[in-house]
Amino acid sequence: MSYTVLARRFRSQTFDDVVGQDAVAQTLKNAIKTGRVAHAYLFCGTRGVGKTTMARILAKSLNCLKADGPTTTPCLVCDSCVAINTGDDIDVIEIDGASNRGIDNIRELRQNAIYRPARARYKIYIVDEVHMLTTEAFNALLKILEEPPAHVKFIFATTEPNKVLPTIQSRCQRFDFSAISPEVIGKQLAEILGKEGIAFEQDFLMQLSRLANGSMRDALSLLDQLISSGTQPLTLPMLEQLLGRPGAENLNALIQSIAAADPAAVLKSIESLSMQGQSASQVAEAAVELFRDMMVIKAAGVNSPVLLLSGVSPAKLVQLGDKFDIPWLVFSITALERLRWTLRNSETARALLEATFLRLAMSEHFLGLDAVSQQIRSGTAPAAAAGDVKKKFIVPPANTPSSISTEPAAADHPQAAVNSPLFDGAVDAQSIVQQWPQIIERIRASNFQIGSFLSQTQPGEFRNGMLTIQFHNDGKGQLAIDMCRKKTDVIESVLKDALGQAVHVKFESAQLQTAKAATPAATPGARLNRKEEEQVMSDPAVQMLLQGLSARPIKIERLEVPEEQQDLTEETEL
Repeated sequence: MSYTVLARRFRSQTFDDVVGQDAVAQTLKNAIKTGRVAHAYLFCGTRGVGKTTMARILAKSLNCLKADGPTTTPCLVCDSCVAINTGDDIDVIEIDGASNRGIDNIRELRQNAIYRPARARYKIYIVDEVHMLTTEAFNALLKILEEPPAHVKFIFATTEPNKVLPTIQSRCQRFDFSAISPEVIGKQLAEILGKEGIAFEQDFLMQLSRLANGSMRDALSLLDQLISSGTQPLTLPMLEQLLGRPGAENLNALIQSIAAADPAAVLKSIESLSMQGQSASQVAEAAVELFRDMMVIKAAGVNSPVLLLSGVSPAKLVQLGDKFDIPWLVFSITALERLRWTLRNSETARALLEATFLRLAMSEHFLGLDAVSQQIRSGTAPAAAAGDVKKKFIVPPANTPSSISTEPAAADHPQAAVNSPLFDGAVDAQSIVQQWPQIIERIRASNFQIGSFLSQTQPGEFRNGMLTIQFHNDGKGQLAIDMCRKKTDVIESVLKDALGQAVHVKFESAQLQTAKAATPAATPGARLNRKEEEQVMSDPAVQMLLQGLSARPIKIERLEVPEEQQDLTEETEL
């Protein structure tokens, strides 16, 4: 006798047997009880969630020969119920929409629908993958679907309801079948394995349920394949070997190497995974799933319902997650997903995989310029070994002083001199104008970017503690105003220290006079002096460009400008 797969042997037979679609089953049961069964139904959902099974159960309930009428509990033993189960009933016609999609097939359906059923109450048409019908076939179906004979019922099933014409959907009662939860799948699989007398490990069952992606049929097909190996008990390594996924232990060793910032161990772990036949894309995908689980645990807890547990126990995931923080995990998932896209068209997949994981392992050493300068100024030792600290992704902040100048910085001046007032007596607008360059330097020491913006300004009116700062009335000036408004507190704090009193600032555009000094022609490619570099860095457009690119200038050189462009520039300025 031929073998019948688990998906067919353990298919639900009644509404009470349905797994994971309780709402749909209850609604159909109530419709039968109250005599409000519609003439057409549309069952929508992904593969393996029970659409065709539910259609057969509904057909058996309507046509059970042992009941006086439609019933919610078909007998399952009469000729009609048995024939419907096997798909051989003459009054329940199952049609494959993919192979019977033309207008001629629908015309034949319409011609046969007018004849009464041979032995049952209703002639029922179950059309699977109905979205495959052509537009002409759909249009030919419209009339009979809207006003069918009293003895005809239509049940359509589709995985892509968006491809079903709205005119068809409006004539049907639509039911959306949800993906079955891993818990429900696991419970059903455990019951089936118990009936089959097959031993299994709990970790194996949990992972198999999650890998099914909400499809009961996919879960049963995988289980059937594993059972056919003849090995008991069913274990997680067996599942990993069947699916060609990286082993949990090797993947765990790779993540441990990253956490310990051990490049040699990272390369060794990748080599072990490659020797097992794992492709670079498979390793990256498995690492993404593992990082995702750790991110979920750190963000929502180990009992979160969205946790996947990609082959690793919750206890191990918590232990691994303690070595990372959420921003680093987010960055790692993004980097690995970008790597997966790159690997599709790469002939050096192994090198890219190793480079990406080495980058993740060494990310603790990617310090921002501010962290380095702070360590130098304070005389502190470098950060502790990466294995002793939580792995984190460090991003250089936007407000970092430029490193293009080689002259001594503000560290040569005592801190007390920086915070001491510049004025001994009364403060007025004229005295602020005289001390404005010194005030700008103090602001630059506190926030280099804002100080650069203010270097092209001049103070205006000062009255009742309110200082007006004037900017050029052009696009650059307006850009500088917008940037300075975000750091008003920094400006007012420095002004308070310099003036010796509380100061509020107001920004306005004005026609500022700028003297144009005659400078000798400079050699193209020559380095700029410090004053010229500061003028370049104070340009708001330059600051916005650097901030948008998260970049730092290394060298600023003078470029040779063609004479035609020089003439055009002069005309524009005039």
